[in-house]
Amino acid sequence: MFSIGDKIIYGENGVCTVESIGPLSMAGAPKDKLYYYLSPLIGSGTYFAPVDSGAYMRPVMSRAEAEALIDAMPGIQPAICNDNRFNHVDTFYKNLFKQHSCEALVSIVKGLRSRMSDRKTKSSRAEATMKRAKDILHGELSVALDIDVKDVEGYIASRLGAEE
Repeated sequence: MFSIGDKIIYGENGVCTVESIGPLSMAGAPKDKLYYYLSPLIGSGTYFAPVDSGAYMRPVMSRAEAEALIDAMPGIQPAICNDNRFNHVDTFYKNLFKQHSCEALVSIVKGLRSRMSDRKTKSSRAEATMKRAKDILHGELSVALDIDVKDVEGYIASRLGAEE
């Protein structure tokens, strides 16, 4: 069980802070069922997740894990969907998000960056998918590295640039 103040990954929503734990304060909600009240790092609102649910939740990676991930980024293969049918492309990326792994997020970003540069045109769907992957990935890296989410891309670039 997580504690109040913990930073966790909640499903495909990215980093959330456990703001409180308790029954839902809504009319008709069972008073004997505990929920996490989760506040997203990126975005607004509150998620309510049953403590005993099967929803994917895990602690944010450690600083050492974040740095190891960044060091491994050059070797992570881009996720390329060679099928141009909308529903197939959509399913391809949905399945990658469901892996709940930072490596899959890196793969999505690399693949979409390559796809958009090859086509020389921008797709709003591809841009939205890439933004979502970056928001989740950068949110977790910012917490693990204790830096502002806006500084994550520069941190990655400087860390990888120093090794080349």
